[in-house]
Amino acid sequence: MKRFLPVLFFTSALVAEAPAGLKLGDPCPSFSLPGTDGKVHGPVSSKPLMVVFLSTECPFVRGTQGRIQAYAAKYAGRVAVIGIDADDIYDHGKESMAAMQAQAKQQGFTFTYLKDEPQTTARAFGAVCTPDFFLFNASGKLVYRGRLDDGGVDPSKVKTRDLEVATEAMLGGKPIPSPQHPSRGCAISWK
Repeated sequence: MKRFLPVLFFTSALVAEAPAGLKLGDPCPSFSLPGTDGKVHGPVSSKPLMVVFLSTECPFVRGTQGRIQAYAAKYAGRVAVIGIDADDIYDHGKESMAAMQAQAKQQGFTFTYLKDEPQTTARAFGAVCTPDFFLFNASGKLVYRGRLDDGGVDPSKVKTRDLEVATEAMLGGKPIPSPQHPSRGCAISWK
């Protein structure tokens, strides 16, 4: 007698499509969250800021976290970078602060990495997936909401670095190119 194993399909991959939340020109929401460094952090004022919602388990994050770190290194001193993990730790136990600290150490993150356990910050932003990118100018206004690049999980397929193009335009005082393509990733695990 043959045994059949059930096949499970992951439906967590999605495209972030115009969620309720921030729109271009909106101010950065205020937040105060614990970081992997043991300190509490909030948004940086009077400096451009890029906020990305991350996860420890999502394959889309695993496929892009090296490029996110490269972005943080490239713009160090010019753009503050904050990563936020908002996944429910009770639903996904590997989204704990300890797992985040291990991820940050393993990947050599040089940017601030925070835990949004109450998920209030992710909701204020309108974040829907990981990774999900938000770029604010020095006045704290949202100028870019979209994907990192067109490579998905495969860095060898990158042809267009959307976030870097937007960042260079912002830093140069030029209009942000459009369209802004939505992020693609794993759904945030809500409480």
